[in-house]
Amino acid sequence: MEKRQVRNNIRKLRFSNNEMTQEQLAEKAGVTRQTIIALEGGKYAPSLELAFRIALAFGVPLQEVFSYELEGDTK
Repeated sequence: MEKRQVRNNIRKLRFSNNEMTQEQLAEKAGVTRQTIIALEGGKYAPSLELAFRIALAFGVPLQEVFSYELEGDTK
């Protein structure tokens, strides 16, 4: 079975949204700044609910924030 991982565009979206800080995003999503750091670093895959809350914080569809790709695929 091919190994897949959750990837995200959180950092890119933060900077395209008036350079939103990790703390600001954390407050909007209802998590800690440490959670945002772990997500951005690819060390943590969010729950479905958290993924939707982050997408809502940016005002974009879920697929603009997260993708599920083959490991090593750098699209």
